[in-house]
This record gives sequence, structure tokens and C-alpha cells, in this order.
Amino acid sequence: MAKQKDNPNYKVIAENRRARYDYAIEDDIECGIMLMGSEVKSLRTGQSNIAESYASVENGELWLTNAYIAPYEPAKTWGHEARRRRKLLVNKRELSKLWQATGRQGMTLVPLVMYFNHKGLVKLKLGIAKGKKAADKRATESKRDWARQKQRLLKQGS
Repeated sequence: MAKQKDNPNYKVIAENRRARYDYAIEDDIECGIMLMGSEVKSLRTGQSNIAESYASVENGELWLTNAYIAPYEPAKTWGHEARRRRKLLVNKRELSKLWQATGRQGMTLVPLVMYFNHKGLVKLKLGIAKGKKAADKRATESKRDWARQKQRLLKQGS
């Protein structure tokens, strides 16, 4: 991960911070996205949101639904629809793994981060997740609070 942050082309476009709170992320997978030219230009200006989006496997293809990419003003004539479904690109083995996780194991596909990789291509990190109940969320929060408190105590003891 340190290599990506040192690279000048690597840039986070949109992040779904709420996903780690609402879901227990079991695994993640990197996939490409089929985009129009005006969508890529809009992403370069940083106008997108993946907080309310999700992915699903339909008819042997992986789709991203409800992701927002703002319309690019100079491309009014040949612009794009802001919340259209976008096809995600993964290989067959990864697609079958995702299909099994959602169909058989009851998992959810949650977008975690959209970013430009070191080559300047738009990538999406999908999390294979299981939804948390309210008690699980409280337990996670109490663990986080205890870890913070331990760090404070260790700092004071030094």
C-alpha cells in the first residue's frame, strides 16, 4: 500500500467510510469499471459518491448500482446519466466467487473505495461483507474506545 501512496498517479476518488461500520468485511476484491469519457473527466475533478451504492451479480455479469458521478458540464451534448448502472470488470474465477458469496452464503457486495491506480485507470475495491446487527456495532465501537483508552494510558505512563 505504501507504494501506491508514493505514486503520483494514485488518487482516491470516493470512499465509503460507513461500510466498515455497517458491515463486517470478510474479503475484498479490486475490479475495473466500464465508464464513458465524460464520467472519467468528472471523476478527475473529484465529483462522485459511492456511499449509497451496491454491487450485484446478474445474468453472469457484475453491476454497480446507484453510484453517483456528477455530470461533466463541458460535455452537455454527449454527457452521461449521473446514477446509471455501470458494469464492473472481473475475471470468471472472481465472478464465480462473488456469485457464490452472495447466493449461497448470504453476503453483500459493498463498494469500499474508488480510485485511480498507478496507471491512471479507475478501479473499485469491492468488499464481500456480512451485515452487522446493532449489538455488533456497539461491540465494535466499545473495542475501538478501549483501544484508544489503552493508547492514552500507555502515553501517560511513558
